[in-house]
Amino acid sequence: MAATKICFNNRLKSLLIAAFLAGGVVALRLADIQLIRHTHYLQLAEQNRTQVLYQTAPRGRIFTADGAAIATNAPAFNLYYLSAGPKDKEYLERLAQDFAPLLAVKPAVLLEKLNKGVRSGKALALAENLSPQTAISFKELLLYYPGLYLVEENKRVYPYGSFASHLLGYLGSMEGKEWKNRDLSLDYRLNAKIGKNGLEKKFERELKGRDGGIYLEVDYRGRVKRVIEDRKWRAGHDVYLTLHYPLQRAAEEGLKNSKTGRGAAVAMDPRTGAILALATAPAFDPGMFIPYSDEPEVKSKRISEYNLAVQGIYPPASTFKIITAIAAIEKGGFDPHKTIGCPGHYDAGSRLFRCWSTHGPVDFFGGMAGSCDVYFYTIAAQMGSAAIEKVQRMFQFGQPTGVDLPGEKAGNLYGPTKRARNRSYWFIGDTLNLSIGQGELLVTPIKMAQFASAVASRGKVWRPYYLDRLVHSQTGKVLESAKSEQLGTVDIQPSTWDLIFKALKHTVDTGTAARVKLKGLDVYGKTGTAQNPHGADHGWFMAFAAPEGKEPEVAVAVFVEYGEGGSSAAGPIAREMLKAYFGITDSGRKATAVSAQTEQTVGERV
Repeated sequence: MAATKICFNNRLKSLLIAAFLAGGVVALRLADIQLIRHTHYLQLAEQNRTQVLYQTAPRGRIFTADGAAIATNAPAFNLYYLSAGPKDKEYLERLAQDFAPLLAVKPAVLLEKLNKGVRSGKALALAENLSPQTAISFKELLLYYPGLYLVEENKRVYPYGSFASHLLGYLGSMEGKEWKNRDLSLDYRLNAKIGKNGLEKKFERELKGRDGGIYLEVDYRGRVKRVIEDRKWRAGHDVYLTLHYPLQRAAEEGLKNSKTGRGAAVAMDPRTGAILALATAPAFDPGMFIPYSDEPEVKSKRISEYNLAVQGIYPPASTFKIITAIAAIEKGGFDPHKTIGCPGHYDAGSRLFRCWSTHGPVDFFGGMAGSCDVYFYTIAAQMGSAAIEKVQRMFQFGQPTGVDLPGEKAGNLYGPTKRARNRSYWFIGDTLNLSIGQGELLVTPIKMAQFASAVASRGKVWRPYYLDRLVHSQTGKVLESAKSEQLGTVDIQPSTWDLIFKALKHTVDTGTAARVKLKGLDVYGKTGTAQNPHGADHGWFMAFAAPEGKEPEVAVAVFVEYGEGGSSAAGPIAREMLKAYFGITDSGRKATAVSAQTEQTVGERV
């Protein structure tokens, strides 16, 4: 009997201990919920009883240096049905009949959608990304249908269509890999639009704002009870570029209306390296990737993302004669007034090298103005190719310009040193081809703009840049500003620069670059026509200009693919670009007229 009593007491003690321990666990859990992690569980509870109708924040705007908003935002609207409102059969049928035509669906289809929304008890999107015009047409009907709710969002727009399209890039829907690798600090949703290319991609983090939303109270079944809060979005930061709007527009229009509609034009400030224009043709309208849902669908969205301005590589042709001239002057013993006879060809012994025309006797200034190949063949053969390669390296040919754009090509430096490294021979023909910018020498249009800028600044090789400043959208505080960077110096004598400037001015005043002669300006230029074994030749034109007697302010390089002649194809574009930069109009300051005879007689293939 005593043993039974002891056994019972032991069991009772065990039960009491177990109950005490269980009570302790419950107490600790309650303390965790009510005290230690109260805020966390409160937030979870709030989330369980709320539903959010998100509102896309405005992306940061993108401006040119002169204040043109080239990427901005416009309202877009989502139409929701909230099942907390009226949901009787007659109401839903009437709603479907009235709204179906506006949403371009059949009433029966819309009614079925509404009934599903009623059954789920959740907010139902009847239409998304509607234009303001369509949203306005809903306004009156919304007065009679209290269960409907128009939520305003924001949509990216490009007011000037294809303006600077290869620089701006475009937006698109986030894809699987992008969603997986997204920046978790930014509030992306499954249908979010992100930068896919260009500046829209590069500055995605800065341009992406913080989304807002309509916060709704729902019951335990997810049914909407009331609107709790309308939380405002926060816009993304604004980007200001160095682009000069009239100059960029002139470059794009010129390329578009050129002989082939294909090419690139780049303009730089030779005092800083700022990019004033960067155009590639053909261009595209970035807005076609993000239309309103009630707009006609663009049939084809195939575009070329190939930015010819920074990725296209071609021989620089006769524009390179500037380097050949510098090499000859710096070598010593150069007489700019000594004439060389041009019979239309140069006899290299093993073969004849043709000139594009028969110039007769020409001195340095005449050789540059008429772009006489024989003149440059002769001085190159006399001094040798090593001197040309040395100057070429000072201008950093064969290297990228360093512009902060993806996919920039370096081009190809051409000279005896590089050929020797590849264990190949260098022949007299190579020297002659090099002297006029042909052969294996390759450059991009932006490299040519950097080159024109370096000549204009008398030897300063700048890294091209396009970002002027990044500005906080709420405070206006400058978050990042432009940084001008000099990459190198072309260290030659001041007297050499004087001769080069005089020759290039002479080329504009009387020679092949006469198309860019403008009243009130000192304009310097050189044409080029690059041989193309695959078809028609390419046209080049490089120039820089200043108010009379002043320091050059702008340098341009224009390239027209298959344009055949540098003077005829690229020259008119360069002229309009300079006019745009200096504000020259036909009704105001007028350009100096170039006689028709001069236009016809100066070389088109130079």
